[in-house]
Amino acid sequence: MPDTTTKPIHGSYLMPSLEHATVADAMHLGILSCEPDAALTDVAMLMAMHHVHCVAVVGISHEEPECFVWSIISDLDLVRAGVANGSEATARSIATEPIVVVDPAMPLREAAREMLAHSVSHVVVADPVAKRPVGVLSTLDLAGVLAWGEA
Repeated sequence: MPDTTTKPIHGSYLMPSLEHATVADAMHLGILSCEPDAALTDVAMLMAMHHVHCVAVVGISHEEPECFVWSIISDLDLVRAGVANGSEATARSIATEPIVVVDPAMPLREAAREMLAHSVSHVVVADPVAKRPVGVLSTLDLAGVLAWGEA
């Protein structure tokens, strides 16, 4: 008889529960980025080749706290621009998701509340001292904790 149980692909049965997890427990290390003048096709290639749902547009943000990511392009931003503008758009012109920056030590539940408050599916995780991005936390990462976190 085939095994039909669901097993984690990213994550672990040893992952802490949402009550005890921090952003660092769930985030993806590293950040896929592009320059503000990158063409829509280049951004699409990055997402497709790496199987990700967002790309960071690099440059210093004007938000507080300052971060070296200017904006995030979500997969929906990409599709919206592709349907409306064709391939002439640039990363700067299609990035609509507001930048939300969180600390790796922040409780995961608090980061989830920030995502909900700003209606975003991805947040940039930045080193609190260097102010440089160290990773991304997505709603799918939160789903992994909800699915695989210890009870």
